[in-house]
Formats: sequence, C-alpha cells, structure tokens
Amino acid sequence: MSELHVINAILVPAGMEAEAEQVRAEYVKYFSKQTGFVSSTFYKSVKTEADGSSKYVNTVVWASQQDFERVVNLGFDNAEGENRDGMRVLGKGFPEPITVSPGQYHIISQS
Repeated sequence: MSELHVINAILVPAGMEAEAEQVRAEYVKYFSKQTGFVSSTFYKSVKTEADGSSKYVNTVVWASQQDFERVVNLGFDNAEGENRDGMRVLGKGFPEPITVSPGQYHIISQS
C-alpha cells in the first residue's frame, strides 16, 4: 500500500481569506485525530488574482487509500459530502462562493 495524497486547489474570494483559513484549520484538527492521517500542508499564492481572489493549495497525506476512504466513508454517496461524523468532506466543507477542486494522487516519482 502506498500513501494517498489529497490535493485541493481552492479559490477564495477577496475578504474571505480568514474564513477559509479557519475552516481548513478545523478540518485538519479533525483529520489529525483519524487513524491513517500523516500530515497536511497549506499554501497560499504570493499574488492575488485580477479580481482580488486568492489561490490556495491544501494537501493532506493519508497512510493509504483505505484510511482515506474510511474517514470519508459516506461522503462519496451524498451531495453534501457528509461523512459518518457529520463532517462535510471531499472539499465540500468550505462555504460558497469559495470553490474547491479536489484530487487524489499517488507519488510515482520523487527527487
């Protein structure tokens, strides 16, 4: 089994940065208590977009695909992305109009 890296690109409208950062902190607190959580890193673009919005990238590393799926569980099966603990997962925990583009990756090469 190899680690699973969840990489979310997040677009945050101007004025919502603090809210987005707080939501992410709450989720990391939750995820860090789950079996299989390895780490999380949060990035913010140095430059803002023309409309004042900010781009963020959030990564969460899980020990395995199975650990990730166990934590997300029911989130795959409902429009709200809500898991058994009542957390909105799969990038759906951020309020609108924040947009999240989630992805799941395995490392194929590393230097």
